[in-house]
Amino acid sequence: MDKLTINDLDLRGKRVFIRVDFNVPLKDGVVTDDTRIRETLPTLRLAIQKGARLILASHLGRPKGGPDLKYSLAPAAKKLQELLGNPVAFALDCVGPGAEGQSKALRDGEVLVLENVRFHPEEEKNDEAFSKQLAALCDSLFVCDAFGSAHRAHASIVGITRFVEQSAAGLLMEKELAYLGRAVTNPARPFVAILGGAKVSDKIEVVENLMKISDAMLIGGGMAYTFLKAEGQPIGKSLVEDDKLDLAKRLRAEAQQKKFALLLPVDQIIGAEFKADTATKTVSVSATPDGWMGLDIGPKTVDTYRQKIASAKTIVWTSAGATSIVGGGDSVAAVHQSGVADKISHISTGGGASLEFLGGRKLPGVEALTNK
Repeated sequence: MDKLTINDLDLRGKRVFIRVDFNVPLKDGVVTDDTRIRETLPTLRLAIQKGARLILASHLGRPKGGPDLKYSLAPAAKKLQELLGNPVAFALDCVGPGAEGQSKALRDGEVLVLENVRFHPEEEKNDEAFSKQLAALCDSLFVCDAFGSAHRAHASIVGITRFVEQSAAGLLMEKELAYLGRAVTNPARPFVAILGGAKVSDKIEVVENLMKISDAMLIGGGMAYTFLKAEGQPIGKSLVEDDKLDLAKRLRAEAQQKKFALLLPVDQIIGAEFKADTATKTVSVSATPDGWMGLDIGPKTVDTYRQKIASAKTIVWTSAGATSIVGGGDSVAAVHQSGVADKISHISTGGGASLEFLGGRKLPGVEALTNK
């Protein structure tokens, strides 16, 4: 990696500002899934071991331009204390005299969690004065371990780097970039990409970039119906993006021209409506009746896709016996629920960030780090 990492920094006795991703689900003020907090523990333990004084910042949810207690990071700080087994202090704001006083009182190895940076609208505006206030809490050292937010040019990710001497990647950030970087630049082949989700529109760049670097692409989920309709297949009342039909046609034609395997469902499970208890049946795609909607791929498609996946050496989504990279909130949740998380080489903590990276985009939060 050509950027500084936490291993390159001398942290003893220094206050270090660490941007983490503690955007965790809460219910009644309790963290219901602590995956994101656990993912950053190696970085935090290393900083503590190096004798640093840790100041942690994160966003949580989308508060509307001001403090909102239901988005407070206090429950995340409490959960972190439990997981670390060390006391964790909490600041009621992320800037200002209170937070500055608490940061100055830290001793080596101590941890302070700041309140939600998005309680200030200046965070998302990447405001210069706000970035400077954040930087004032530390001794000119910044570590970004929030890969999931690295595609956002916000104050606590990008702005702060202009007001500190050294900006480095944390261990989680480094791991994410290593796995995703390898998938993009030097994948073990065959390389199979599996894409789903509701819309083609938010994955256009990913589809185009992955068509350049992978050997096959399997399309499922709602986005399949835009491709199927573009081919003239009946789709009933399935989810479709009519304004993206020309794009789907173009991608399909491009794939045929390059002899690229772009696979679409041949059969599907359809339902009368999008509800858990709806009546369902399995039909071939070409026999989709009006008034029904596609809910999932059918058994023949599953078999075809399974064979393709079984032959792969790199998979972007999920499988066993290959480098498998899963990204995107819903996919990650599905992997944990189905109990196969331990069979996957790398579960990306950044949905949007991993897609942008795989789509060939530079991430502002990575670009802003100090070069070695």
